[in-house]
Amino acid sequence: MPETDTLTRTAAAPAAAPTLLDLQHLEKHFGGVTAVGDLSMSVKSGAIHGLIGPNGAGKTTIINLLTGLYSIDGGTITFDGTPVNGLEPHEIAALGIARTYQNVRLFKGMTALEQVVTGCWLKRGTSLFASFLGLPEARRARKATEAHALSLLERVGMASRAHELAETLSYGEQRRIELARALGSDPKLLLLDEPTAGMNHSEASAIGHVVRDLRNQGLTVLLVEHNMGLVTEFCDTCTVINFGRLLAEGDPHTCLSAPDVQEAYFGRRRDADRFQSLR
Repeated sequence: MPETDTLTRTAAAPAAAPTLLDLQHLEKHFGGVTAVGDLSMSVKSGAIHGLIGPNGAGKTTIINLLTGLYSIDGGTITFDGTPVNGLEPHEIAALGIARTYQNVRLFKGMTALEQVVTGCWLKRGTSLFASFLGLPEARRARKATEAHALSLLERVGMASRAHELAETLSYGEQRRIELARALGSDPKLLLLDEPTAGMNHSEASAIGHVVRDLRNQGLTVLLVEHNMGLVTEFCDTCTVINFGRLLAEGDPHTCLSAPDVQEAYFGRRRDADRFQSLR
């Protein structure tokens, strides 16, 4: 772990907010490479919590560990008081964790509404037998699920595009559909893996406002993001990692002002100073 005197710790979210996600001494190795090393961090309920660091820092690996796509090699993950070590991805999703991916992963040939309906299946689907036979309960459930999916599209500002093929929409609109689909499982915690990658400033800011609205409606968000302007504007608190280890945590502005964080994130002191002058 980093030496104590090099670890930047700043004021975090209000202590009154309960901890929703807690990682203690998390470890993940790929052969001889340590992707995550002795990492401890927590996310408060009702917060937008940024997870930042340079390329290769281990951010997406952490997301994959949280969702059960990777098995952990050491430490513990506790979500809403429940240990999730060893659970399958669908079991973790059922507990209330949903995610998006770095790259858009929508189904071809499906409308925006149909995309979101697929995300609702975990919590609102009927039995395969009832669906196959077209029983009344299945028809009622389908109608209710479509209504719910439309309300989710409304939450992300995409209800007017519900019946358009997802692949015909703009990149930013497809990202919003992904957000709505992730909301289909009624999560308590939403993991966003670089949701504004490839977007211009106005598109990224629009996504930031959507995420803030979702937080204001009671959702907790863990945001992996390279856009530092987005992090400082919309995140309540953040964790900075480098080489899979904790480098700083707390208020985003204070964390990003720390010299060791700037040097680690931007690579060279000259780049760090230039970033500081632009803030």
